[in-house]
Amino acid sequence: METTHSRTILGTVSPATIALFLFACGGEKQMHAAAPLPIEPVGQTNMQTTAQVPNTPTASNVAISEEVLRACNIPDSDAYFRFDSSQLTGFDQQPLDAVATCFTSGPMARRRLELIGHADPRGAPAYNVTLGQSRADAVSGYLTGHGMSANNLSSTSRGAMDATGRDETGWAHDRRVDVVLAR
Repeated sequence: METTHSRTILGTVSPATIALFLFACGGEKQMHAAAPLPIEPVGQTNMQTTAQVPNTPTASNVAISEEVLRACNIPDSDAYFRFDSSQLTGFDQQPLDAVATCFTSGPMARRRLELIGHADPRGAPAYNVTLGQSRADAVSGYLTGHGMSANNLSSTSRGAMDATGRDETGWAHDRRVDVVLAR
């Protein structure tokens, strides 16, 4: 009876609420269990360098599409978030500032962007979707905080659906936000 009751309750509660509840109960976090997402002020970034963050093979959290890179004349960058994190790093500022300028007063003014959050496959599916959304929302918050209209941004999550990594280096590639032109 308890199992049926638990399923009914969990079916009506968001994954983020479940994660917060599990965190508040004080149990140890397991890699495949839902965990709370960090609450971060919109537009604020984590200024740590790659050398200060263990297991971070590169500096940036965003993967900007080739189409946007060319249109905005932005140098190519890699895309990595730390494990279990949706915090932007200081290295994200320059490319995201360039995107914001390009889409507010540059050649892509008033065009729409889609932000697609991703996660590595090590968490539970619902948690990975929530984490991917949190990552996309962090990029959206940064861009709106730097002049982009929220009406020109949409964010979504694919969780770990497109993950291909099999080790830390591969998983790092899975933790990103894709920045693409909305169609």
